[in-house]
Order: sequence, then C-alpha cells, then structure tokens
Amino acid sequence: MRPTMRDVARRAGVSLKTVSRVVNGEVGVRPDTAEKVNDAIAALGFRRNDIARALRGGKRTRSLGLVIKDVGNPFYSQIARGVEEVARAHDLFVISGCSDEDPARERHLIRSLCERRVDGLLVVPSAADHRYLIPELKMGTAAVFMDRPPEEAIQADVVLIDNVGGARAGVEHLIAHGHRRIACLADLPGIFTARERRRGYDEALQAHGIPVDESLVRLGPHDVAGAEAAIAELLALGDPPTAVFTGNNRLTIGALRAIQAAGSRTALVGFDDFELADMLATPVTVVAHYPAEMGRRAAELLCRRMDGEDLPPQRVLLPTRLIVRGSGESPPL
Repeated sequence: MRPTMRDVARRAGVSLKTVSRVVNGEVGVRPDTAEKVNDAIAALGFRRNDIARALRGGKRTRSLGLVIKDVGNPFYSQIARGVEEVARAHDLFVISGCSDEDPARERHLIRSLCERRVDGLLVVPSAADHRYLIPELKMGTAAVFMDRPPEEAIQADVVLIDNVGGARAGVEHLIAHGHRRIACLADLPGIFTARERRRGYDEALQAHGIPVDESLVRLGPHDVAGAEAAIAELLALGDPPTAVFTGNNRLTIGALRAIQAAGSRTALVGFDDFELADMLATPVTVVAHYPAEMGRRAAELLCRRMDGEDLPPQRVLLPTRLIVRGSGESPPL
C-alpha cells in the first residue's frame, strides 16, 4: 500500500492538518514541526496525489491527453515529440495512447482520458463521428485535432499539412521529367490525408492535360507489405507505369521493395520523408514536412485555449517542400 498523509502524521506525531499544510506549502507550521513531517515523508516515501487533489478542489490536473495512430511510425512519434516539448515548457504532463486507426479504440482512449480529467486533448482522429466529444467540450475540455479535421459537428482547432499542394508538387515534378504514366498509391480512401493527396495527384495530371488512368491508381494498401504487393502488380502490367507517387512513408518503403525486386528503373516520389531516405543507392525524392512542428503548433494552440483564449476555431495549414534526391528524376525509358 502506498503511504498516506495519515501514515505521515502518525510517524511524525502530528495532526493530519499539519501534514496537509506542510505538503501544500502553507504557512502556520513551526520549522521544527515541518522538519519532523518532512523527515517522515522521506522515510515513508510519501508522494502527494496531485490529480486527486485537483479533482477535490476543482482545479486543473495539468495533464494533456494525446491520441495518435501508431507510435511505431516515425511520423506520429515526431508529432508526440513536438507535443512533449511544449508540455515540458508549460510544466504539463502528457498521457498518450495509440488508436491503430480503429474508431472504437479511439473513442475508448478519449473517454478514458476524460475520466482522468485531462485539461486538454490532442487527437489525430480515426473516427468519422466525434459527436461523443460534444459533452466534454461543453464542460470545458479543450481539444485540438491534428493531421485530419474532425467532422463539421465539432468546432475545434485543427493543424493540417498542405496535402493537396504537396502531392501536386510531387506529381508535377515527375511530369516535368517526362513521365505520363504515373501510378498513385494511397492509403485507405476513408482517411482524410489519403483523399487529399489523391486529389493533388488528380489536379497535377489534369493541369497538364494528362487523363487520370484509374488502372494506375491503388487505394487501400495500409502497410509496407500491402504497398509492395500493389506496386508489384502495377509493374507486371503490359504497359507499366514509368513513375510512382506514394501517399505516405510506409507506402514508399513498400514501393521501393517492389521496384528493387523487379529490377525496374521506375521513378519514385513519396509523400513524407523517412529515416535513411538519403542514404539509399538511389536516394528518395520526397515531399517533406515537419510532424514535430505539427505537434508543437497544436500543443501551443491547446495551451492558449486552456488559458482562456476565446477566438473562433483556428485552421492552421503547414507547408511542404520537395526534396530532390534522385529517385524522382529518372526519365521514362
């Protein structure tokens, strides 16, 4: 059993009120008595339950809830890093969990965090319906969404990447190097970022008078293995694509494996940078952005909301940039 203030009072030979005053830094305790209480605290290893104290007093718990998709993906771990940096600067504690792109898991995590009375929520949403959050928002829990916006029923701040503009720039780069048969590999079509990056792909082709060939589009591969299989299928076509645009870092890795296995010179541009992309035999050209900055901006917005800022919901759009390394510059055979 963890020691309680009653245990401290018993060991120090003082009243419970005296221990409470020492623990909470209140005045009115003689120095020698305070020393006895602190000695008892050290001997017993007593720790104050700040959350319970905050709940009893109706105060803030100085904690944030962070819900991301997959901490194993560097994109999401970098978001978490940016959040932690801001939380540390504001003396806040972060409780995080992974939804694994499961709406039911997301709802469970968010409800659990609210039961623990976090002061604010930072969410990369998987669910399409966030109306279950409305009661919490009305009771004063601040929320900021990242990477994907909530549904229209939820009025909250959101920090996004310029998905359409970044995808368009990546595909136009391939077009500028002579490619016309450009495949598109994107995540599940229900995911906001996948839809937006597909839209950027379509816009780039249409702007250059190139018809969108649906036989070169694969939506739904969700991991490295799925991406590898999809690209292998495309490269086996009678008239295969000469270039590939991939919608995220995991899909890019799968595409690289398929291209290498086929011994193909297929050009490649991927959305999201990833570790060692510049160290491969042919370094990978990517549409880069800064997920840690997304985490920082979202956490800063949340802190301002928690401090009482009352402005209309903010929609922050973070820019991307094309990093040219070699894989996207191969001309079509």
